[in-house]
Amino acid sequence: MAEYLPLFKPGQAHTHTTSEAITAGQMVAVSATGNVGVAGANSLIWLGIAAFDAASGASVTVHSGGIQRPLNSGGVTAGDLIVCAAAGVVSTLAAVTTPTAADVTNSRAIVGVALTTATTGLAVEVQFDR
Repeated sequence: MAEYLPLFKPGQAHTHTTSEAITAGQMVAVSATGNVGVAGANSLIWLGIAAFDAASGASVTVHSGGIQRPLNSGGVTAGDLIVCAAAGVVSTLAAVTTPTAADVTNSRAIVGVALTTATTGLAVEVQFDR
């Protein structure tokens, strides 16, 4: 009988090659096969947070799952739904009053839920969804 084992277990750190310079603590996203770059606003392909600074073409460790402490843009309140923002930080998911197709896409970009409150530019504790 054949067996299957995952490459990495949930929450386990994994390594990837960078497609651009990355700073420790930035959210990263898939940029090509086996590569990661800085996650952009409302990224749907985010993986986690870079463990250390890495130059373009270097290996970087990525932490995913669990409770992470990314920097935020715009201020966050405990209980907010969190998404990627520009430059590898996170922000609060914008409120939706009249749903549109874009809102459905943005809801797929949710990183997790804020566990703490923080003003813009500071780290916020986030329970990651993946």
